[in-house]
Amino acid sequence: MASSFEAELKRKTASAEEAAALVKSGDWIDYGFGVAQPDVFDRALAARITQLHGLKIRGTLALRPRAVIEADPEARHARYYSWYFSGLERKMHDRELCGHIPMNFGEAPDYYRRFLQVDTAIIKTAPMDDHGFFNFGGSVSYQKAVTEKARKVIVETDAAMPYVFGVENAVHLGDVEIVIDAGTSTLPELKNPPAGPIERKIAQIIAAEIENGACLQIGIGAMPNAVCELLLDSPIKDLGVHTEMFVDSLMKLYQAGKVTGAHKALDRYQMAYCFAAGSAELYTFLDRNPACFAGPVDYTNLPHRIMQNDRVVAICNAAQIDLTGQACAESAGVRQISGTGGQLQFMRGAYASRGGKAFLCMSSTYEREGRRESRIVARIAESNIVTTPRTDVMYVVTEYGITNLKGKSVPERVRALIDLAHPDFREDLERTAREYRMIPRGAF
Repeated sequence: MASSFEAELKRKTASAEEAAALVKSGDWIDYGFGVAQPDVFDRALAARITQLHGLKIRGTLALRPRAVIEADPEARHARYYSWYFSGLERKMHDRELCGHIPMNFGEAPDYYRRFLQVDTAIIKTAPMDDHGFFNFGGSVSYQKAVTEKARKVIVETDAAMPYVFGVENAVHLGDVEIVIDAGTSTLPELKNPPAGPIERKIAQIIAAEIENGACLQIGIGAMPNAVCELLLDSPIKDLGVHTEMFVDSLMKLYQAGKVTGAHKALDRYQMAYCFAAGSAELYTFLDRNPACFAGPVDYTNLPHRIMQNDRVVAICNAAQIDLTGQACAESAGVRQISGTGGQLQFMRGAYASRGGKAFLCMSSTYEREGRRESRIVARIAESNIVTTPRTDVMYVVTEYGITNLKGKSVPERVRALIDLAHPDFREDLERTAREYRMIPRGAF
């Protein structure tokens, strides 16, 4: 450690309890993103939550239960707000302890810089480096903008956090008020669900559409990662990576020699991402790895940047799509299950890329209260949220095939999407489409 920072670091180092004592009633606290959410500070704040009122905590993709919320089970003192729900935040929302903030993920830094109040930012980082910087590690995302806007910045250092290369990936000691030394923990892991036969069939269809030199965006979930598993055993080569989320399947593609980044225009020979969530092996892989480039989410997710790479392939999931092509990926009726995230921006960026392809994939059916329901419907359910407008949807894939909606009329879309539905629902879908006059009389 550079001696020029030792005295200042010692002066600013405090306990979690001392840091939590600075929080006042009515404050907006920002807990940051994913693996960078604080733990020891969270527990210290939970211990004094009954002394506070009107506390508002903003965060995203919590991968561990938030002690401050669990200590206030009736939300009398604090409320949590999330840009994008993890499974834990979804359960918090079901208990009325968490609210959702709608957002296109790539706009997050701008939201903070222009519109949001942040009284205290508390972010888990790697320990200070020799130059006085605290690296954001696996969650670069919008953290730099948060620290710029916050009245007080607190870092909770953890030696388990990977040190990543990139831009806007650290905050300097000079901009930090308090440093909490949390030692070395075990970072939370996020496991992919195993792919079943339907996911593997969809993955086969998508994998067949990916060319040598394609630039991948892959997220969490069985289907996108099943695509990577197939590519591991294929002759594909010279893939690139420009994604918001770095996951284990991308690491495995790189380790297998399938990813070189040789044909990328941005960050050539490097895999660009803004946050990571996966296994302990993944976090070790990212640590000081020059093959990886971590940037803020407005670097990875804005369409005008995505499109600069050729042959971008974006693979996203949907929960429901109607016969005109508008898709819901974030709600189940009135229940918020995730968020818009980067889906719409990658749909647009991939489409605008030269030779790019944007895939929206889903199983044709799902189980609901013991009944099988179709994900392809005549109209989006009234209470569902449209994540991707019909004008932005390109390829739609189910286990029954693939169609490109770009340029198709409404009647052509109806016919193409009915063909992708489960056979048990096709007749009813066609009947309803005719009732809604989506299919005209006579020939198409």
